[in-house]
Amino acid sequence: MNDILTLSGLAQARLIREGRLSSTELVDTHLERIAEVNPRLNAVVELLAEQARQGAREADQRYARGQSLGPLDGVPFSIKDSIEVAGASCSAGTLGLRHTPPSQRDATLVARLRAAGAIPTARTNLPDLLFAFETDNLIYGRTNNPYDESRTSGGSSGGEAALIAACGSPFGLGSDAAGSVRLPAHFCGIASLKPTSGRLPRTGHVPPAGGWIETLWQIGPMARRVEDLCAMMDILAGPDGEDHTVVPMPHGDPRAIDVASLRIAWFADNGIAPPTPATAALVKSAARALGAKECRPSRIEESYDLEMMLIGPDGGDGLRAYLEQIGSRRTHPLLDGWLNKLEPYRTNIEGFAKYWESLYAFRAAFAAFSRDYDAVLSPVCATPAVPHGTSIEDATFRGFSYTMTYNVTGWPAAVVRCGTSPEGLPINLQIAAHPWREDIALAVALRLEELFGGWKILDASY
Repeated sequence: MNDILTLSGLAQARLIREGRLSSTELVDTHLERIAEVNPRLNAVVELLAEQARQGAREADQRYARGQSLGPLDGVPFSIKDSIEVAGASCSAGTLGLRHTPPSQRDATLVARLRAAGAIPTARTNLPDLLFAFETDNLIYGRTNNPYDESRTSGGSSGGEAALIAACGSPFGLGSDAAGSVRLPAHFCGIASLKPTSGRLPRTGHVPPAGGWIETLWQIGPMARRVEDLCAMMDILAGPDGEDHTVVPMPHGDPRAIDVASLRIAWFADNGIAPPTPATAALVKSAARALGAKECRPSRIEESYDLEMMLIGPDGGDGLRAYLEQIGSRRTHPLLDGWLNKLEPYRTNIEGFAKYWESLYAFRAAFAAFSRDYDAVLSPVCATPAVPHGTSIEDATFRGFSYTMTYNVTGWPAAVVRCGTSPEGLPINLQIAAHPWREDIALAVALRLEELFGGWKILDASY
């Protein structure tokens, strides 16, 4: 494999600015890499080759004219197939949208990256309408984990995570309502960030923002290296005038944070699903390195039920109606399994009011906790990557509650690889911070990456 592919997007862009590499060479190298790994991974559902080569030619022309180039100018990136790219169809992995016409414009965040000189190169696989913790659908099939093809790359941004881990793309965009940028990053050993609810515009996402689960989800950046997440947030943050939920809050610089001065809490077991011994040991090791104090937030054991209450107070009927509306009359078994899990949370208007009272109490408890701590270190999931088809099993499914916590609170949370399981699978850790303090979450992630190494190159066979 070409060593350039293992570099961060920032490092690749630096080579372009220094005249040591053209954008055309870089894009072609990534297209060749995708052709090499995708038959085994099935991570890419649409290659934007001609569009990407045109973008590369334009980047090379900017360099030739002596124009000032941005930090990611001329570098390719990938996009989850639920985020619109002009000229490409957006299927969201569901049969009813399989033949949807090409998008007329970019999603806001794609447009911002493109305006900064980055180049869309590939669209990546996901579960049926995003509803699964592994990536498999009736249109494109399943995506494999690059560290062990018998295991899932996670969901719902599983194609994105697998491609980035295998060096087919340096960074990209996913979306997260219950852990969907963080869990795949953990399963594939890359870095990612779920921003604060209301930080980034979701304009151009399929399905669109709206409804009672709006408070739970965000689009978020994914990359092999944390420094790319930092650079992307500088480009992505801010209102677009269309997504009315976006708050124009200042975005801080993670490099300006003194991690040693932070008050960091940690816990290894959330009281819902116990972590594997290797996961728990890694959290403790990282906590010692950061000088963190063991303290589990009160009420955190309610995370799983609250997430499911907020997604399924109608037992999934709204989701079924949407699937019917778009023509998805046949759905993947993993999506069917999700709908079955929502049935116990079906309630009436009085029950729904109680759900919101519980949400308020939960968030109030975390707000009180935040008075004593700046950040919280924890597992991303109870286990490393699981075998295909097993994510819907109840014991496994409840292990995803570690990410759900911060969808319910709306807090930002970053993940970064810090170790390896006995089976040779990546283990990431999660760092959450106060609302609007992505800079703190990313600063701690940068420190952990420095201490533990972060993403590791795949086996030589890749």
